[in-house]
Amino acid sequence: MNIVVDGYNICYKTTGTGDKTVVILQGWGTDLGVYDSVAGVIDGSRYRVIQFDFPGFGGSDEPKEPWDVDGFADFFCRFMEVMQVKQATLIGHSYGGRVIIKLAARESIPFEITNIILIDSAGVLPVRTTAQKWKIRKYKILKKFLNMKLIYAMFPEVIDDWRSRQGSADYRNATPMMRQCMVKAVNEDLTELLPKIRQEALLIWGDQDTATPIRDAHIMEEKIPNCGLAVIPGTGHFSFLEKPAQFRGIMEAYLQ
Repeated sequence: MNIVVDGYNICYKTTGTGDKTVVILQGWGTDLGVYDSVAGVIDGSRYRVIQFDFPGFGGSDEPKEPWDVDGFADFFCRFMEVMQVKQATLIGHSYGGRVIIKLAARESIPFEITNIILIDSAGVLPVRTTAQKWKIRKYKILKKFLNMKLIYAMFPEVIDDWRSRQGSADYRNATPMMRQCMVKAVNEDLTELLPKIRQEALLIWGDQDTATPIRDAHIMEEKIPNCGLAVIPGTGHFSFLEKPAQFRGIMEAYLQ
């Protein structure tokens, strides 16, 4: 299904007929269908589950300007108003967790967050070694040099090939607009917001996650006042897909 929010055509779907609402906020570069298995473990007789694609994700329109995480949080508030949701449990995977942290730490939003579930969530800036810091510095220097008009005019094909191989897979696969959004997100550390989260929070994490390592989960568990952590051994960044039976058990125990 589609709905228009602030002029953006947004893909979404709902399942379940319960009187409580759960909204799933997706990870970067995914579409809403990736989270069908998450929606599937939620009791449809008790909950209505909403899945949707953020602007620039899946089948939804791309932002007209590069949004930071607050921009996506602002959009989500409008989405909830258009969907007429006044109260909900929020589930966020990876980037979706970033947006939830922003929302939960705000003094005022136009709906009530009853509780939150963060799955392999982003938001904590990684600790970089001296070697990694030097590598980033060299990259920035080289990028600035290659962006000079005269240099690019001399070696356009070589420079374009170099550019196409830089950054993560998510970055390389993104459009120019979404690359700008991604850069704004990954350079922002949300750690200082965690103590401001007033809602009960459940963290679900894969202990082999390399995108958002288990270290991040322990930091969130320590800093969010009312928080618990469930670890799914042997799983990575998509723990809910890698061991669905264990994930189902955690979710059912928590939501019941």
